[in-house]
Amino acid sequence: MKKDILWRVALVYFGILAFSFTIIGKLVYIQFAEGDMWKEKASRMTIRDITIQPNRGDIYASGNRLLATSMPHYEIRMDLRAAGLTDRMFNENVDSLAFALANMFGDKTTAAYRTELIKARQERKRFHLIQRRVSFDQLKELRGFPLFRYGQNTGGLIVLQDNQRIQPHGNLASRTIGYTTRGQGGNVVGIEGAYDHHLRGVAGLKLMQRISGNAWMPLNDRNEVEPRDGIDVVTTIDIEIQDVATNALLRQLKNHRAHHGTAILMEVQTGEIKAIANLERNSSGGYSETYNYALGESTEPGSTFKLMSLLAAMEDGYVKPEDSVDTGKGEVYFYDQRIIDSREGGYGKLSVQEVFELSSNVGVAKIIDRFYRGREKEFINRLYSMNLNEKTGVEIRGEGTPDIKYPGDKLWSGISLPMMAIGYEVRMTPLQILTFYNAIANNGKMVRPKFVTALKYHGNTVKEFPAAIINQSICSQATVQNAKNMLEGVVESGTAMNLRNTNYRIAGKTGTAQIANEKYGYVMDSRVSYQASFVGYFPSENPRYSCIVVVNSPSNNIYYGNLVAGPVFREIADKVYAKSVDMHEPLAAKNKILNDPPFSKSGNVKDLDLVFRYFGVPYRSSNEISDWVTTARQDSFVEIQNRKIINEFVPNVVDMALSDAIYILENQGLQVEANGRGKVNAQSLFPGTIARPGQRIVLEMSIN
Repeated sequence: MKKDILWRVALVYFGILAFSFTIIGKLVYIQFAEGDMWKEKASRMTIRDITIQPNRGDIYASGNRLLATSMPHYEIRMDLRAAGLTDRMFNENVDSLAFALANMFGDKTTAAYRTELIKARQERKRFHLIQRRVSFDQLKELRGFPLFRYGQNTGGLIVLQDNQRIQPHGNLASRTIGYTTRGQGGNVVGIEGAYDHHLRGVAGLKLMQRISGNAWMPLNDRNEVEPRDGIDVVTTIDIEIQDVATNALLRQLKNHRAHHGTAILMEVQTGEIKAIANLERNSSGGYSETYNYALGESTEPGSTFKLMSLLAAMEDGYVKPEDSVDTGKGEVYFYDQRIIDSREGGYGKLSVQEVFELSSNVGVAKIIDRFYRGREKEFINRLYSMNLNEKTGVEIRGEGTPDIKYPGDKLWSGISLPMMAIGYEVRMTPLQILTFYNAIANNGKMVRPKFVTALKYHGNTVKEFPAAIINQSICSQATVQNAKNMLEGVVESGTAMNLRNTNYRIAGKTGTAQIANEKYGYVMDSRVSYQASFVGYFPSENPRYSCIVVVNSPSNNIYYGNLVAGPVFREIADKVYAKSVDMHEPLAAKNKILNDPPFSKSGNVKDLDLVFRYFGVPYRSSNEISDWVTTARQDSFVEIQNRKIINEFVPNVVDMALSDAIYILENQGLQVEANGRGKVNAQSLFPGTIARPGQRIVLEMSIN
């Protein structure tokens, strides 16, 4: 029995000894063979790097007014299984917490919040969402709510901060200011996207250690990296002019029930974009900035391209402004393609200057076809030499590609030359058209449009962006001067006479183009859609600003550029002129201001004679004067000129009082509709066209 006991004791002893050696061996193996692996794993569980997001840079307007900035918002979550959150504490406070949450956010009832919290507690949720997009003021109040006042470990409150990008001025230039979205499929739009590398800054890195209570505490470490805030971007946008451009465009889009429109104002010498508005009708019938049409929409420009065509012919020495062209009865055929003028019966023989002023399709098409038929490459090469086939190269992404095809291309045909001459079978964006007209205003020097003038870091300028030259001279100075004279003539005596004013002179070109549908051509459902535009610069004698306005698909049967786009141009120009003191003549130079004759509406000669005599206003007239006259303010008198009213033709009633205009037009059998009050600024039917009894004519008055 003694041996049996000793044997058992020995077995247990050696078993324990073997087990001990096994444990010691395992410890040695772990310590030396797997030591590095377990140390790294422990470090990952108790120590980790936290990325510290930098503050994103702000975007400023030219006057240091904020266009975009970052505001902190918070996401509120709750740990329903927090270490210190007992069942008793939860049950005693859940009703009052639900009441407080419902009262603050108002999105759910107290009962709904209570049910949601109890369910989340039962499901042992550790990261339950309470509310997103909570403001800082709401967060301060929320920290005093029942349960939440005890913090994360006891009350379960979890606060996650996120910075939201806001634009203080709402819809103003919002598409140009742009945005960025996260993820692999994210977008970078506008200035936000173009300068994202500078705006986003550099993320920092901080070492954190887990402590009791599942909390993380920062560790002092030499490898810690502080975040670097983003760089601020200073744009060229003038927020006051931007406001004027946006609202002027909005009113005109509403008046004409147009689909969308754009307006751009550029500084002539620098290329700085001072205002850019893009508005599109949405599903609710309102208008908002959803797409940058100014930059991205490449369409057939129509008559605004006639300047490029005639500029090419003048630069190649084929025509001069005083040369004559026979436009006949206002129509011409090129193979099976009929090109017509807007005036029924045509204009007859015109000078090249008048062809441009009156925007004669027949005249321009005949000129280009006559001199370039058989030499089509010469015409296209001249257009290419003026950079019309190239993008402007602005920093913002999404610029549309201009399309000016070359002879021999797949879509080139026998009618391509005359059609291109009047702005069809070519495609350009509004910004590209404006860049060309701006070059004319800048004496032939083409500058690249720009949206940003400088980058700043904490108020200190780190980089400036000077004006960039695309083409030092697109043509000779003689051709530039001819172009300037033609553009001034459009406003003084051509299709944009309604834009004339006595304070400053405007030079520009109207454009009315039919819009082609990819499937149905220019006519769809028996209707033709139009694009109305006006592009030019002011003041014409010393150009400071260039501007383009494009309105797409006006729906009120008024679609001419001078009536639809012109008023927006004029309103923008008036605002710029009013706020730019250096554009005004010094008051000291106007020493005869008290003796200057007054402005007068055109009208009936007997009425004007009575008024002028009563107030002692000096005036002059020819010996033979008609019943209806036009007045022109001279230096020391008012000049009275005949205004012919011919039966069966639409009369010219621009600058007349509404009562006189209605009297004349209704005597011609026309039905008159007037928008506004004051004097007549524009009329929907061109003077000289045949007046059909019962035909509707719309008068745009000087005061809306």
